[in-house]
Amino acid sequence: MWGRVFRILSAVVLAGNFSLALAQELDVPAFSEAPPVVSEVRLGIFAHKVTHGFLPFDPNRWIGLGRIEDLNVELLFTSPDNEFFRWMGSPRPTLGATLNFNGLESMAHLALTWQVPVFDTPFFIEGTLGAAVHNGALSGARLPLTNFGCRAGFYEAASFGMNVGDNATVMITYEHTSNLGLCLPNDGLSNLGVRMGYKF
Repeated sequence: MWGRVFRILSAVVLAGNFSLALAQELDVPAFSEAPPVVSEVRLGIFAHKVTHGFLPFDPNRWIGLGRIEDLNVELLFTSPDNEFFRWMGSPRPTLGATLNFNGLESMAHLALTWQVPVFDTPFFIEGTLGAAVHNGALSGARLPLTNFGCRAGFYEAASFGMNVGDNATVMITYEHTSNLGLCLPNDGLSNLGVRMGYKF
């Protein structure tokens, strides 16, 4: 019995070695592993509506840095391996949401995310562009609520982050949604926070 098992195992090993040698001779990988569909999962906390403006460069317009009441979650998918996405710089399709737990506005976004390393360091910068929908007021709401004008709008985000080991990331993220004046009013929503990510 054990002699038969040994002969079978020897045949399997020889067949495997032959297949590997043939694959190397033909320059074909013996095993191919498809990349994961989801490349990274992120979770963070945001300060809600930190500024009245589009960009947070004017401290006189900061209004909500102390109002940390948003939970942000985001899925980044592996960039499709096709000519169109390579031409765009291989952005990652992105699906995310920022949820407010104090009766203010929440939103979900669908976008593309570009990440660029900062030279030969663990740091990176990131830009995201797409569309968002929200559950806020269109008009007639009073502060601290926001009047969006349209149910959907454009979505932009910018992050500065760092790779921590092979699988983890940490980052500061600023996100904004508005309709760019296509509907009135157009108050917009800008949130600022910190996030952690896990890469697959």
